[in-house]
Amino acid sequence: MMRVLLVDDHEILRHGLKQLLTELFPDAVFGEAGSVIQARALLTERQWHLMLLDINLPGGSGLDLLAEIRKQQNGVVVLVLSAYPEEEFAVRAFQSGADGYLTKASVASELFVAIRKVLAGGKYVSAALAEQLARVISVPALQLPHESLSARELEVLRQVAKGLTIKEIAAELCLGEKTVATYRKRAAEKLGLSTNVELARYALRHGLVE
Repeated sequence: MMRVLLVDDHEILRHGLKQLLTELFPDAVFGEAGSVIQARALLTERQWHLMLLDINLPGGSGLDLLAEIRKQQNGVVVLVLSAYPEEEFAVRAFQSGADGYLTKASVASELFVAIRKVLAGGKYVSAALAEQLARVISVPALQLPHESLSARELEVLRQVAKGLTIKEIAAELCLGEKTVATYRKRAAEKLGLSTNVELARYALRHGLVE
């Protein structure tokens, strides 16, 4: 029996995904998590065959959760389904251990194709992303400043761009305030910026926040 874990902070989206996937797996058992903490608990309770994972989650980043799963050698197949553009986050997702990446703007038929491919042991990228990756391989591009950020530094940058304070970010990511301040400082130094306004403008310009 197929066991599918849906990890997204929007209940309506999880409900819609469940309805769609029931067409593909009529006898599937579904689990739902709206945060990183809830997802960790469900991953501990049982083994899942497939996980649809969002990046932007309460309690941390979906990419951090994905990295944890791979370190634990959990065999769940993970398809990242995010609102963030492929060109900014897909490569990071694959580096963290994703089996596929889709944006939430994708149609249902593409979702089904992606799921079938990753469950068969393959990797799924959209045609547009495959073309972009081919261009990067043939003509190496200059690295954008934010591509040098660690996953945590990038996540803190995104939270700063949303207008959150150090204290609020610490609570959101389950980190200490001093740790968050350090990540923010490192991100600012790597980007050559200083103020939160400059960091927010950079994040918006490069599509790092919704």
